[in-house]
Amino acid sequence: MVKQYPEIKEIMKDLGFKDITNPVMLNTVGKVMTIKKGAQMKGIDIDKIKETFKLHNFILEDTHE
Repeated sequence: MVKQYPEIKEIMKDLGFKDITNPVMLNTVGKVMTIKKGAQMKGIDIDKIKETFKLHNFILEDTHE
């Protein structure tokens, strides 16, 4: 997502996903990590993430993992 929409990196960082600014982490973990899994690991409320993305004109689709 970050390659297609670079502005997402700053949104994610502000939400608490600080590692997204580390190019190594982004290029390794970022390839397999979903927002939902990351939110669970970091203890970030998924509804807060969805609302924040919505405020930036992005809609997160629910995926059934």
